[in-house]
Amino acid sequence: MLTFANMKKGVLIVNLGTPDSPSVKDVRNYLREFLMDGYVIDLPFLSRWLLVNLIIAPFRGPKSAAVYQKLWTENGSPLMHYGKRVETLLQAKLGNDYKVLLAMRYQNPSIRSVLKQFQAEGITDLKVIPLYPQYASSTTKSSIEKVKEELKRIKYNPQTTFVETFLSHPKFVEVYAENGFKHWNTGKYDKVMFSYHGVPERHILKDCTNGHCKLDENCCSVYSDKNSLCYRAGCYETSRLIARAMGLKEDQYDVVFQSRLETRARDPWLKPYADLVIADYPKQGVKNVLAFSPSFVADCLETTIEVGEEFMEIFHENGGENWQLVESLNEHPKWIETLEALAKS
Repeated sequence: MLTFANMKKGVLIVNLGTPDSPSVKDVRNYLREFLMDGYVIDLPFLSRWLLVNLIIAPFRGPKSAAVYQKLWTENGSPLMHYGKRVETLLQAKLGNDYKVLLAMRYQNPSIRSVLKQFQAEGITDLKVIPLYPQYASSTTKSSIEKVKEELKRIKYNPQTTFVETFLSHPKFVEVYAENGFKHWNTGKYDKVMFSYHGVPERHILKDCTNGHCKLDENCCSVYSDKNSLCYRAGCYETSRLIARAMGLKEDQYDVVFQSRLETRARDPWLKPYADLVIADYPKQGVKNVLAFSPSFVADCLETTIEVGEEFMEIFHENGGENWQLVESLNEHPKWIETLEALAKS
């Protein structure tokens, strides 16, 4: 029986999720759970259900499965592979006083199943670290609220604290800067592009209270307590910190947003749009680009396929020459050190 003297602390690391396999069935299951989240598609339930189950999952499922098949490796999903590696490495770093477990917001391992493991071990002190550097309601808040919901469902009441953002942690910045500088230092590149997953502008306006957010070029020029929960502000601050660590000047990098899915003109997503900026680069004489995707901590579909392959194709089709994706944090030792510090904070 555990006593207070040898009681472990729990560390729950949560990432977005991945299909169980690249089959059409498993990809559809993933899409349904992901897109039925009201924090992701913030439509009334019936409208969301009809859109997801009658349009998106049936028609997008086979196309998405084909892309996941390209992404899959002998280790399975890269997001899951690196998630389990981080779980193992962080456990070794923290030692026997801690219990570290990985959960996914969507699909497996589920948040409920992992919380039950903590509960079974009698852990009464739990630190929850959503693995999203920048706060957003569709990722961070959704994961936090899901943890709270499942804790209540299984009647488990540990002392729980949540990490809402870690974009300014020095070691997080160092890893991305080091990964990028080894390419930039070759002198082959004209421009650095920081690409972040897009969200609808209305999400930003909802997250930013007290009238701070104007969605113009000056709105996110300073990162402070007033806009720390603004995803757009977090993306610009992340870029500034990495650029500063790499010694970049302001005119040597751009911030763009990828993966937009606009269903109507009056529902715009964050700008500037990555694909349009990339297509225009060669016309501006930018023929060699180094691309980051710092809203993700592990290689996944949005980094490896979208930024690494699809964006490169757009770039080359429009006259670009060299396109290089900077690898994600994956299992870098300093990334593990970052999580160690967050777990102990």
